[in-house]
Amino acid sequence: MSTTEQVSSTEQLAIDAIRVLSMDAVQKANSGHPGTPMALAPVGYVLFHRHLRHNPKDPAWLDRDRFILSVGHASMLMYSLLYLSGYEVSREDIENFRQWGSPTAGHPEQGHVPGVETTTGPLGQGVANSVGFALAERWLAHRFNRPGHEVVNHFTYTFCSDGDVMEGVSHEAAAIAGHQRLGKLIWIFDDNRITIEGSTDLSTSTDQAKRFEGYGWHVVHVHDGNDLESIDLALREAKEETERPTLIVLRTTIAFGSPGKAGSASAHGAPLGAGEIEATKRNLGYPSLDPFYVDDEALDHWRQTVAKGERTQEGWEARFATYRTEYPALAAEYVRMMDGALPDGWDAEVPDLAAVTEPAATRAWSGKVIQGLAAGIPELIGGSADLAGSNKTDIDGADSLLAETPGGRIVHYGVREHAMGSIMNGMTLHGGLRPYGGTFLIFSDYMRPAIRLAGLMGQPVVYVFSHDSIGLGEDGPTHQPVEQLAALRAIPNVMDLRPGDGPETEMAWRVAMERTNGPSFLALSRQTVPLLPREVSAEGLRRGAYVLVEASSGRPDVILLASGSELSLAVHAAEALEASGTATRVVSMPSWYLFAQQSQSYRDEVLPPSVTARVSVEAASSFGWHRWVGSAGGSVALDHFGASAPAEVLFEKYGFTVENVVSTARESLSA
Repeated sequence: MSTTEQVSSTEQLAIDAIRVLSMDAVQKANSGHPGTPMALAPVGYVLFHRHLRHNPKDPAWLDRDRFILSVGHASMLMYSLLYLSGYEVSREDIENFRQWGSPTAGHPEQGHVPGVETTTGPLGQGVANSVGFALAERWLAHRFNRPGHEVVNHFTYTFCSDGDVMEGVSHEAAAIAGHQRLGKLIWIFDDNRITIEGSTDLSTSTDQAKRFEGYGWHVVHVHDGNDLESIDLALREAKEETERPTLIVLRTTIAFGSPGKAGSASAHGAPLGAGEIEATKRNLGYPSLDPFYVDDEALDHWRQTVAKGERTQEGWEARFATYRTEYPALAAEYVRMMDGALPDGWDAEVPDLAAVTEPAATRAWSGKVIQGLAAGIPELIGGSADLAGSNKTDIDGADSLLAETPGGRIVHYGVREHAMGSIMNGMTLHGGLRPYGGTFLIFSDYMRPAIRLAGLMGQPVVYVFSHDSIGLGEDGPTHQPVEQLAALRAIPNVMDLRPGDGPETEMAWRVAMERTNGPSFLALSRQTVPLLPREVSAEGLRRGAYVLVEASSGRPDVILLASGSELSLAVHAAEALEASGTATRVVSMPSWYLFAQQSQSYRDEVLPPSVTARVSVEAASSFGWHRWVGSAGGSVALDHFGASAPAEVLFEKYGFTVENVVSTARESLSA
């Protein structure tokens, strides 16, 4: 007897409904990936119908299991599961797959469809996010659970593909998950051995099971992707394994049921075609050839998920009510953290850096601010890609976050910048934690995909990027960032913060922590920067740019714009220009993002349109500065790679001197 013959007729209708909706939606859109949803329909059914603790009528209840479709191109699997289970996804949404204004985008987007926990599609990102979800669950469980009161107790499930496990970020994230012994993390690997170009034999001979065993994972094999009972048993075994994350290797056939395309690459990224869809429905014994048809019996069976989910949530809410009675302070703190609200007095211990009397590197001032923030924000979790001493990101007196110390606040990501960025996204998406992570600015290149997704999803992750210019000196051009500021500033919804002194560093952290709708990065110096003459408050940083030093006449002839460690150079150049009779304004511009959000009247107040002589001063690429300096302006910048030498030598050799800034200003005046 075949596997499918062992399945009840109702279950088979429920499973085939996923296949039909996926085929038909891709066909109507004339775009998409039908094969993988068809292959994964059985495991999707078993997970959503038998194992996943979720309530389609309240997709955000706090102790739900998390499900991540890392294989985001199989988005019709996600949309079919959500629609059939009773989430707020309609048949019309399914029919409008990939169309303008439809929530059912080509790849699942967090915030667009209830039940989508994270935006996926760039392969490897979802699985890496899932490690952050699992870390957050364990941290919160350690902090809030009490004997007899397990208010935080859920699993993170992830569907992943050959492409996911090929991507380098999956290696980084899986190694961390194994080291952390995340027993509530379960990946289901769709081992269909097909990619767009054909069989995976063309590009890989990796034994994924052995690879994951080497990472310290528990590995389970299911040899038939249509065997519901074997899938069910594998999931049960995975949940019983509490000391290791689990990889379920699920052998499937892409486009299962299609007589002409099952098992072939042609079913991966293109519609099956009307004739093949009809043949597939006949082959499956489906009761209708009509597009998007779902049998009432199958839909009623699926919608049992709603009542089950409501009962599950009601049980948790009853337990939480008892917990709230016995532990009111803990319950209130848990709800606050999950809401993403900062605690009262969160900044009470933040040092007043306007009072500093000794110069320091901005990375050092940042480290002092972190200590104050950590004292007032217990959910602040910090880490580094093996550079904590250089980034100044450790929290004094805190434990490391490890399996042995699950309530620790220092995350050791190792030399894994990409996974660090993706895991932090997962932490924020889970809720309850406010993560920050550090590395050198140059190595933001390794984590750019995760930063971009944080911007797309509007997640308040904070990146601490030290060694932000040629000021790192002797390490040479491989480590000296040139284009990184411009590249990061180009990502929508990513807030740049490049403070120039202690007060601006303090304010930058305040702004970053107060932000709730997107990520922020601090670009910090390795080298000591001098104290700045301050007649105005660093509060101006909140508006992105402000007048730091006004021209003596009150009306400038030239404006010098600078950020970070070059701010003091602009101040000294202004003094020289003023001494020669040129009225000069210095504008501190730590955040293009924030300045661009200000009213035109404020921008004109800081940069009067009538003053066309403007010079930007920043030890990085000049790319993008034309927006602020205009056609008549100039830039003292670094539009080439650096060299290995002491910082002071490099700044002189590359023109970051008072004389060169003054000369460039005079050229702008004569333009």
